[in-house]
Amino acid sequence: MKLTELLNKDALALSFEVFPPKTDTAFDSVKEATEEIAKLKPAFMSVTYGAGGGTSRYTLQIAQNIKYRYGVPTLAHLTCVSSTKETVRERIRDMQLSGIENVMALRGDLTPEMQNADRSQWDYRHAVELIRDIRQSGADFCIGGACYPEIHPESANQKEDIRYLKEKVDAGCDFLTTQMFFDNHLLYNFLYTIREAGITVPIVPGIMPITNANQVDRAVKLSGSFMPQRFKSLVDKFGTSPAAMKQAGIAYATDQIIDLFANGIKLVHVYSMNKPDVAQKIMENLSDILG
Repeated sequence: MKLTELLNKDALALSFEVFPPKTDTAFDSVKEATEEIAKLKPAFMSVTYGAGGGTSRYTLQIAQNIKYRYGVPTLAHLTCVSSTKETVRERIRDMQLSGIENVMALRGDLTPEMQNADRSQWDYRHAVELIRDIRQSGADFCIGGACYPEIHPESANQKEDIRYLKEKVDAGCDFLTTQMFFDNHLLYNFLYTIREAGITVPIVPGIMPITNANQVDRAVKLSGSFMPQRFKSLVDKFGTSPAAMKQAGIAYATDQIIDLFANGIKLVHVYSMNKPDVAQKIMENLSDILG
C-alpha cells in the first residue's frame, strides 16, 4: 500500500520507526524486535538507512519481512550524503525489485569529516536533489521527506528553512514527516506557517518517547529540540530511576499523541527505537482512542 492512500483516511492511527542492524551478528535480534512491533499492526513502519548506505541491504531485508510476513506497509529510508548518482540508481532498482512502494528521501547526517569537507563536487548536497532523481527515475514510489518544526539546524532562519522545504515538496514529495519535538505548540505554529507558504502535502508528526535520561542530550544534539520546563522537571524527578523514567517518558509521549489527535492530527509517527515494549505500551495507552 502506498502511504498516500493511508494518509487520506480519517481513522486515528500510529506508525513506528525501526532501524536495521549495524552488523551481521546483530541481525537476528533486530529482526525479532521489528517483528514484535509489526505484530502490533501499526498503520505502517519505517526502516532507517545506515550512514553512507552501509546497512542498505538490511534496510530492505527488514522492510520486506515486515511487509510480506506481517502485512504491514513499509517506508524504506534512502539517504544520499556521500553517495554517487550511480549508487542511488542501484538503490532505487533494489527497492523496486524488493517490492518497496514507499521511500523516505533524506540527505542523511554529516559526519565531522563531512562537515569540514569541500562539498562542491558531491553528487548530492541536499535531499531535494535526491527527491528529483527518484521522481525522474520513473520508479512508482510514494516519496516522503523530512521537516523541522523548530528549523533545520543548518538553516539561518525559519523563512529560509520553509523556502527549502517548499523546494522539496515541489520536487516530488508526497508527504512530510517531522523531526521529534516535545512541545506540541511548536508543531501547531509550524503547520500554520507552512500552509500559509503554500505547502499543502500531509504532515506526519514524529514523537520520540524518552525512556532514559541519557536520550535527552542526544535528542537535543540531533534535532536542536526545545525541551519545555514540564519535560525538564520530569527528567529531573525520575531520571535517576530507569523504571520510573521509562514509565514517565511513555506517559509524556502518550499525552503528546492524545493532544495531537484531539487537535485534528490523524496519524502520528513514533520513533520507537526498536523497543517493542515501548511501542506496545503506547498502543495499550491509546487502545480505546485508536479503536
